[in-house]
Amino acid sequence: MFVSLDEPVSPRSVRRPFARAVEMVEGRGSVQREGVYRWFSVLSPAQRADFLCGLLDLCVPVELRFLGACLEDLARKDYHSLRDAEIKANSPADLADLTDITDEVVRSKLLISLALLSSDNRVAAGILFRTLAHTDSIISSSGLELSAAETREQVQLLFTMASNHPAFSFHQKQVLRQQLTRITAPEPPHRGRTGSPAAPTGATTTPAYISACAHLSCCAKIVQREAVVG
Repeated sequence: MFVSLDEPVSPRSVRRPFARAVEMVEGRGSVQREGVYRWFSVLSPAQRADFLCGLLDLCVPVELRFLGACLEDLARKDYHSLRDAEIKANSPADLADLTDITDEVVRSKLLISLALLSSDNRVAAGILFRTLAHTDSIISSSGLELSAAETREQVQLLFTMASNHPAFSFHQKQVLRQQLTRITAPEPPHRGRTGSPAAPTGATTTPAYISACAHLSCCAKIVQREAVVG
């Protein structure tokens, strides 16, 4: 994607990210760009976030700088509408109140906080980590049903965002990733019971990241985009 700048080649720069991906998308028979777009559009919010973070990890430094400039320009358009939410998302005092993960409103606020958390806010990340680290015991003691699609989607997205967020330490990310693995593990079938029928493919649901910030005007375009894709 970018020509060499005659700088020392780092292990990260030899991964040949987008150039190889574009070659595969455009040059291999049935794998087409539009097909990739359609595939991405039907992923769950957690899968989308994890996939995008994986792509970024494959980028070379100059690609990251270019993408950063593009993202900065897009984010600037919603800066004022998200300013108040961003202040709360980076306030340890506000985050300390968001401990009851069984509450749907709290989960929604946590999602917004993770989305707007500054990359260097270690203090706030520590508070969020302590909240999320006790999720297993909270789920067990409260009987929170992760079988409910929306609840499971919100919890998965919380851990996916946190385990990929730069404000969290390597150890914190590892712990959160292990919890995410346990949460996403398929539930064993119940003997003597017939499970509820699975939702039909293509069923229309409101993704967690949309319902979490539906009250913010800047999310209107996301809802419209999802409606077009659907």
